[in-house]
Amino acid sequence: QVQLVESGGGSVQPGGSLRLSCEASGTIFSINAMGWYRQAPGKQREFVATITSGGSTNYADSVKGRFTISRDNAKNTVYLRMNSLKPEDTAVFYCTANIGSYRGYVHLPDYDYWGQGTQVTVSS
Repeated sequence: QVQLVESGGGSVQPGGSLRLSCEASGTIFSINAMGWYRQAPGKQREFVATITSGGSTNYADSVKGRFTISRDNAKNTVYLRMNSLKPEDTAVFYCTANIGSYRGYVHLPDYDYWGQGTQVTVSS
């Protein structure tokens, strides 16, 4: 069984910074791409950023230059550094990872796992 657990959310004033973390745990064989999505009240979940196992990154236009995604493969952890936060960044942030796992001696197909979400509130 695989779990993703996020941490680091909270409340911050406009212009402030936060760093989100998401650790994958369980019977992990390999972790491919990892990423972050967010969902604001009354809106659909939207893409924020992704990072491949080799370190290539991709960002939504709305966060380019302000957010930085990184990962520590030894810790099975992905991070999202968020600078210059704006009120419109207020949302529940979810991490996701494409993970190959195993059960006993069986290698299970790669699957997209999601964390439970962490609230980020930007307000004065």
